[in-house]
Formats: sequence, C-alpha cells, structure tokens
Amino acid sequence: MIALGLASAGTALGAAAELGVRHRIDVTVSAEPDAPIFSRLKGAKGELSFTVRLSANSRESKFFGMLRPSFPDIVVPDGAGKPLVQQTKLWEEEVCHQRRGLPKVTVTQLGGHFAEGEGRIEISAINRHIGVMVPPDELTPGIKLDPGSDSFGLFYAFRAQTRNSRLNVDVKIYPIDCFL
Repeated sequence: MIALGLASAGTALGAAAELGVRHRIDVTVSAEPDAPIFSRLKGAKGELSFTVRLSANSRESKFFGMLRPSFPDIVVPDGAGKPLVQQTKLWEEEVCHQRRGLPKVTVTQLGGHFAEGEGRIEISAINRHIGVMVPPDELTPGIKLDPGSDSFGLFYAFRAQTRNSRLNVDVKIYPIDCFL
C-alpha cells in the first residue's frame, strides 16, 4: 500500500514537469567557390569580425543585444570546401523557458581584411537600409537554409551572404529540450 502511494506521488511529480526549451547559436564563415580571396590569396592570413543582432525573449528569460565575434587568425584555405572559420558557439541560453519560437538572429555587418601590402583585400559589408544608397558590398541576411542535425542535435540554419566579396556567415540555431 505504501509502495503504491509512493509510485503514484512520483508519477504526479513527473507529470508536473513541463517540457521547455533553451537555444544555442553557432556560426561558421565560408566563401563561395568564385570568391576573390580564392583567386588571389590562397594561404594568406586575415581577420574577420561581424555584428549579430539577437532577440530572445520569454517569460523566464529576456535577451536583446548586439554580439560582436571576431576571428583574428584566419588562413585562406586551398579551396571552397573548407570554411574560413570553423563552427563556433556564439551564444547559449542558460535558462530553460516556455516554447515560444526561435530567437530572432540577424547578421548586420561583416568586416575584415586578407593579406598585407598591395594585394590586401578589405571587406566591409552591411545590410541595405531604407533611404540609404545600396552599399558597395551588400550583406543579405536571412537566407533560409534546410534544417538538419549534427553532433549537437537538430538545428535550423540561416545564411548572411556578401554580394562582392562572396563570403557566407551561416547561423545554426539549436533548440535544446529541457524541463521547466
């Protein structure tokens, strides 16, 4: 009788725990096969930095801000099959919260350079803004990629791509199940 009562109490406590979610955001930087850095700068060193606007709000957790990752020691690979920046964790929620959709993530600018001296290539790409001339190296954010899964789990992916320098910033959003 006591064992049955404890089993019922355990089931009731387990049922009270509601399934929630927290998110992890990773980034990878790559270049298109026709990118100028591949035609002239294989093996050259460079650096990149970009700005990401992030809005992740729920009852349990509120975050809005600009993230500014930088990668100072990049070496241009021999071909387009290898990324300039390996997959790197950009941000992760610490609090489990209600399921309320994905965080809003937008890459707003990308800057940097490759090589030194006369062969140096400067990169300065920004988003288009209403009422302002189209930038020379326009950054197009929010290109939806197919969802997938890898060693970290299921992810949703988006790409920001520069028009002239032909660089890609791929953003992966991982929803991680947890209990509220």
